[in-house]
Amino acid sequence: MRKFNYYFIICILSFAVLYSGCASLKETGKGILGISTKELENGRKDAIVKTFDVDYTSCNTRVREALKIIKAYIYAEDSKNNLIAIYVSETDTTPVGIFITNISPAQTKVEVSSPSSFAKDLIATKVFGYIEDKDFLKSEGDEEQTNLLISL
Repeated sequence: MRKFNYYFIICILSFAVLYSGCASLKETGKGILGISTKELENGRKDAIVKTFDVDYTSCNTRVREALKIIKAYIYAEDSKNNLIAIYVSETDTTPVGIFITNISPAQTKVEVSSPSSFAKDLIATKVFGYIEDKDFLKSEGDEEQTNLLISL
């Protein structure tokens, strides 16, 4: 039995090394677990981009508040690339990347990337709207209460 476990582990590790090709083992592991951000980073060139007259810290806070309100699921964060990787919701696992870049003390650039045009547009509209006006998503939070009243 011990010999079988040893061979099994060797096979799994060999598969991981062969599967990775030129990519790092870390990225391969993320891909196997379904939490890779490489696709979002590669799609950054086609991202929806907007610059806001808001400092980096406030912008980052507003982005996170908006994501909480719309019930997006944050599955990874990469501080090196200033990336917040989300799924559209807990049930919709379409990946979306939000890159937040400090341009100047009073300006921040936000880029929304996704392999799905619909998800990219949806998240960009909601996040950008909330950064500009905190009341933009007010109806999102009220929607759950309305549904609760209707179901009673």
